[in-house]
Amino acid sequence: MIKVNVTNIVHWSDRTFSIKTTRDESFRFESGEFAMIGMMSDKYKKNVIRAYSVVSPPWAENLEFLSIKNVGPLTNELSNVKVGDELVLLPKTTGTLRNAFLTPGGKRLLLLATGTGLAPFMSTIRDLDIIESFDTIELVHSARHRDDLAYNKELTSIFEEEPDIHELLKDKLIYTPLVTGEGDQRIDNRFIQPGDRVMACGNMQFNYDVVEWCKDLGMTEGSNRDTGEFVIEKAFVDQ
Repeated sequence: MIKVNVTNIVHWSDRTFSIKTTRDESFRFESGEFAMIGMMSDKYKKNVIRAYSVVSPPWAENLEFLSIKNVGPLTNELSNVKVGDELVLLPKTTGTLRNAFLTPGGKRLLLLATGTGLAPFMSTIRDLDIIESFDTIELVHSARHRDDLAYNKELTSIFEEEPDIHELLKDKLIYTPLVTGEGDQRIDNRFIQPGDRVMACGNMQFNYDVVEWCKDLGMTEGSNRDTGEFVIEKAFVDQ
């Protein structure tokens, strides 16, 4: 296991929070992948491990993770961590939200996320190889409550606080936040256009819906065996 230390915690709402940690130089990952994170549980007297998509891009010096609260032993413990606390990571990362699993040639990358399904796409949109691969990147993020639109400021400003990334994305990134609790329409097939490359991450029903929408347009699903026009994250879902 790789040991890391918490350097920052942000409580976006009473339902979501993010953690930033140090990064061991041996820890490598691709954008869109998830890592297995753990910490010592006082209740269970052992390391409790859970999968979290990596928010930070592959080139970042730190690691960042987005989580919901109160859905299991680890999230209950993690939501109370403090700066300096130690976490552990398993060295292997994996996941299906990889650009390598998409068929080359698409001009627009469409990223569809509900809730904390946003996490892997925060890494994806700052991946330098992906930025170069597409003319347009559209990120659609749906949440029930406005304060659950994590990273809304960064996305709305197209990362003005990261000048190099801002320069690369300012003419490419389209960010569409939806607040369903305020009457915004849920994500549906109106966002998908022929020729798109699509990635989706959210609750189980949402992922199933995206598969149906894409297949209705004649798209094929990509994997580590064969590339396709769309991919969804199958390993875990947010509720």
